[in-house]
Amino acid sequence: MRALLFIMWCLHFLPLPLLGRLGEVIGSGLFWAMGSRRHITLVNLRLCFPEWDAAQHQLVAKQHFQAYARSVLERGILWWSSEARLKRLIQLDPAVPLAAIAAGPTILLCPHFVSLDVAGVAVMLETSLCSIYTKQRNAAFDAALKNGRTRFRPIQLFCRADGVKPIIRAMRNGDPFFMLPDMDFGAKDAEFVPFFGIPAATLTAPARIAAATGAKVIPVIATVLPNYQGWKVTFYPSWENYPGDDILAATRHMNAFLETCIRATPAEYFWSHRRFKTRPQGQASVYK
Repeated sequence: MRALLFIMWCLHFLPLPLLGRLGEVIGSGLFWAMGSRRHITLVNLRLCFPEWDAAQHQLVAKQHFQAYARSVLERGILWWSSEARLKRLIQLDPAVPLAAIAAGPTILLCPHFVSLDVAGVAVMLETSLCSIYTKQRNAAFDAALKNGRTRFRPIQLFCRADGVKPIIRAMRNGDPFFMLPDMDFGAKDAEFVPFFGIPAATLTAPARIAAATGAKVIPVIATVLPNYQGWKVTFYPSWENYPGDDILAATRHMNAFLETCIRATPAEYFWSHRRFKTRPQGQASVYK
């Protein structure tokens, strides 16, 4: 891992078009080498896009591996490049909502697109934040990831096991909560809510935390600009009357919004994650 990190550090000096193309070549190889992840990706795409034929599923799955491998190499730019270079490569649409953040508790809702780290850097270039951090198995990579995510501002990173109290405290002290809401962490604190029409164990935490703090929810999504120009980070308008008095309806709203964003750039969503790992009682695994 230390050797890989050294290679990433060396590669971050390359122009982005060259680095991006290299990542895509590696991703094409990984598509064929990583059979289990390819299987998961194809199952997810077949479930979520039944209107596509097999060739389209195969094409988007391969594009996803290319986009993911590219994002890993480009993470070196996020971790070690200068602030000036990052600002040249990151296009904001519109600006980071600093006025909204200063006005009161804020949740920056960032789904798992492959360039999500770009969204985090875009925010950290302007303001501090708090987020949940999962410790990585490899100590060297864990240190590099943590340093890369905290090098511009003092960031509060909480363990998922700590619960929501420290998050709410940080939000009330003025830090926006950078939240990744769309992974399958099991049935605890989740409801089965349709995701592309498939029951998916979905965290209700965004709605519950917004209700507890009165926080505004502002979605933020990072996507790749064409022709290797960099990335676009889009800050959407805050959701009105969210979550209301129905947590389940608010969670359905979140998934419906996410579906719309995914359809715009389907290859960039994190399909190699077992999004439908947790099944309703009595239903068999979709990945066997």
